[in-house]
Amino acid sequence: MAALSSSGPRRWASILARPWLLAFLPVNAATGAFTLSLQLLILGAHGTVIQWALASTIYNGALIVSSIAWGYLADRYPLRRRFLLINYLGFAGIYIALVFLTSFTELTILYTAVGILTPAGVSASNLLILEQFSETERPTAYASFQEISILGTIIGGLVGFFWLDAHEILRPILYLLAAFSLASALIVWVGVRDSARLHPTGEPHPAAGGILSRLRHAVAFRATMPFFTPLPQFQRGVVRRAWHRLRVEARQELPLIFTSMFLFSLTANLFNTSYTFYLAAVGISFAGIFLVNVSNSVAQAILFPFSSSLSTRGSVDRLVRASSLLRAIGYLIVVAFTFDAVFGGRLAFEANVAIYAILGAAIALYATASSLVVFRTLHDRDAGSTLGLNSALGGAAAIAGAFLSGILSFYGSYRLTFLVSAVGLLASLPMWAAADAAYIRRRMGSAAPPAAG
Repeated sequence: MAALSSSGPRRWASILARPWLLAFLPVNAATGAFTLSLQLLILGAHGTVIQWALASTIYNGALIVSSIAWGYLADRYPLRRRFLLINYLGFAGIYIALVFLTSFTELTILYTAVGILTPAGVSASNLLILEQFSETERPTAYASFQEISILGTIIGGLVGFFWLDAHEILRPILYLLAAFSLASALIVWVGVRDSARLHPTGEPHPAAGGILSRLRHAVAFRATMPFFTPLPQFQRGVVRRAWHRLRVEARQELPLIFTSMFLFSLTANLFNTSYTFYLAAVGISFAGIFLVNVSNSVAQAILFPFSSSLSTRGSVDRLVRASSLLRAIGYLIVVAFTFDAVFGGRLAFEANVAIYAILGAAIALYATASSLVVFRTLHDRDAGSTLGLNSALGGAAAIAGAFLSGILSFYGSYRLTFLVSAVGLLASLPMWAAADAAYIRRRMGSAAPPAAG
């Protein structure tokens, strides 16, 4: 979930009060360039999009499973500093190992190892902010953390661009990424101390954001859906009652929101998994591909500080629909590029820099707006179970999106993949509108409870 932003001076005052927050800058520079470097390694070895889709699918599966494990460990062992060191030192070792890569199988294994290690650092960093900042400081701390992450991603992309522009040899850049990770590990070693006062063992940390700390509450551990009433008993008329119940619940706020967010995540992964391979196919150099990705991160950095104020000043529901529509239009513009040879030639780079920046702006607005929409549904609910289900759906969307992207692009075309992404995202717009109407009914007290059968 996106953190609420605050005024610049207060935010940076929070950073200066906790210099260890800057430990997240080098490692985000490394991770910001890492995924793209892997895709380019596959392209450089004449690999295909379906190979990358397979590696991404396995990576996302490992990420989900390991998120549950690291969340469990983080609740029971207050070893935040040690978890960060395991994550960052592990990254450094993996990056160096990738320099000597000889096969796609090795790449998949090492990328899966990244998925296993990533939750250790993300859950630990979230919990450190929760534990070492007061309640009044947390909004600025989380906003600073997000902005440091975006800034690190921009730095990583620029390093990749300048390196490839100067050397045109990809693999040695992995040594630089390893150095970034080691720099973060050194800052953590020197500057981070485990929290003095922690939550009681076994008590969940409700403010520890993201899939990596919430998946311990995933639906796999709870048999009931948080917004469903008990299943009707198997007796005469059960099919009719179940159908009526399904129709009633399909108009409820939370199922509509979760379905819409699932479609957003699904289509984002569907588009992004194939996009780098499309850029290479239209003749953009590896250095240019890094710069296209930088445009996306820069747009996020510019829009993120304004996303909270835009959400609170206007209708958050309108903002989430507008940002989804903007992103869908971006997908359709890329589809249009595939019909015109001009955008496969000399204008390809400039056009994709512009459109990928628009997609970055849309995601910055959507992240905050959708978070606020979910937060307002958590009253009188089991928040952990609800957020866990949302995280589990996001993980499922990542796996499905990566897999489908490889299939559609390899056996169909990039045009087909991007078109399906646009149509799928456009399909979420009426669901967001219906969720808004359900929220208004609930707020006015006119929403009838679902029939229990």
